[in-house]
Amino acid sequence: MASVSVSHLILFIASMAIAASVAGVFTSSIGELSNAVSEQGLDVSSDVRSDVEIITDSGSDTTYDNTAETITIHVKNTGSETLAPVPGQMDLFVDGAFATDYTVTLEPNGGDSWRPGDVVRIEITQSLSGGDHRIKLIVNGDEEVFEFNT
Repeated sequence: MASVSVSHLILFIASMAIAASVAGVFTSSIGELSNAVSEQGLDVSSDVRSDVEIITDSGSDTTYDNTAETITIHVKNTGSETLAPVPGQMDLFVDGAFATDYTVTLEPNGGDSWRPGDVVRIEITQSLSGGDHRIKLIVNGDEEVFEFNT
């Protein structure tokens, strides 16, 4: 009888040790998963709060200056996030090609905080032929497309 109790005790202690080690692994994994979900939630929250609209009139003659070879568009921050009015904050594509030669100016007097409701002027230096053209603007994951004719 004593040998049965001892063997049961040994099995009980072994199963408790295994259960404790499995619980430790699960606790660690769940903690890491929780941190990853929290970080992802902050990124998604920032993307959701970022929203812009291209407010330039596509039918206007002032969109493209043929002499200076400059495209000018105006973009309004319609989200709730304050953005930086700098070229590094946004990606621009003109007719599918990545644009690198452009300036961003906060209207009307400049500044370094693009607050909700504020407008920036983006001037892209690029030669365009006559016809239909397309600009794609990406700011913090928000994509806007502007089509115009020169």
